[in-house]
Amino acid sequence: MSALRCPQCRAVYAEPARFCTRDGAVLEPKEEASDLPGTVLDERFEVRHQIGEGGMAAVFLAADRTTGADVAVKVLAPHLMADPQSVERFKREALIASRFDHPSVCPILQLGATPAGLVYLVMPWLPGEALHDRINRTGPLTLGEGLPLLLQVCRGLQHAHELGILHRDLKPENIMLVNDPALPGGTRAIVMDFGLALELVRRPASQKLTAVGVVLGTPEFMSPEQIRGRDLDARSDIYSLGILAFEMFAGRLPFDGESAQELQIARLRGQPTQLRAVRPELPARLEAALTRALAMDPANRFPSMAAFGDALDAVLRSTPPGAGSPE
Repeated sequence: MSALRCPQCRAVYAEPARFCTRDGAVLEPKEEASDLPGTVLDERFEVRHQIGEGGMAAVFLAADRTTGADVAVKVLAPHLMADPQSVERFKREALIASRFDHPSVCPILQLGATPAGLVYLVMPWLPGEALHDRINRTGPLTLGEGLPLLLQVCRGLQHAHELGILHRDLKPENIMLVNDPALPGGTRAIVMDFGLALELVRRPASQKLTAVGVVLGTPEFMSPEQIRGRDLDARSDIYSLGILAFEMFAGRLPFDGESAQELQIARLRGQPTQLRAVRPELPARLEAALTRALAMDPANRFPSMAAFGDALDAVLRSTPPGAGSPE
């Protein structure tokens, strides 16, 4: 028995229904994201196969018939199509990311909709692995591996901040590592997924997608002010990147807790574990930089992502080759 959907209110029905009981519209076949392989979107993107799926979207590998390049097509989950805020947030991700022009930030190439109305966005295909997977596969990174990647992330986020855009969901899962022979170490870090990004510009109240006090993001990586639902600026992303950097080098979070709630309470108390308590061979200057990034009061953090990057660069320049590797 096939599923049907109302083209107006997006309600789902089963055959033999023909009309929507809410608005009387003629029902159409309900398209699932899994139906996309083999189709061509916008007469340009030939969908091959699914490569990933989460609660919000499914991702497919596709070929761009115009350029011949492989691309990734991210399709909003069908069950979210009935939620106007989810649809609008998905579209905003595309509009925001289309403004980026930096090698360490993933751009969005196109926003579109399938014939049945599923919203999708197209981005470059980045063969590699997420930082999260890298840490799980090899354990904590060495100083020589991690610092160049962090510097790239800092520069990419500084580019976003200069455009007035906060990421708000920095975590190892949202940093993609791809091969780049032109770089020392041969790896480029690219910031992904601006689905929860916040534009630091004034907008009409009718366009706000987040009510005051509503908390969005990944609990383990939120800044104290983000946990409290307060106004955010670039220093919130600096805090989240500090947690990410700590996990990169320590293989664990800088706060102790058995649950996301306990971790949030620990952050509100402002008592992170010191990096050298876990990795004593790492430089004191790196520990100092992460401690400043993780200050509970935003006024005590680095004033900008560029300043955080400068501190990390100073650590890299002052560290002898091979230092900071686990014994």
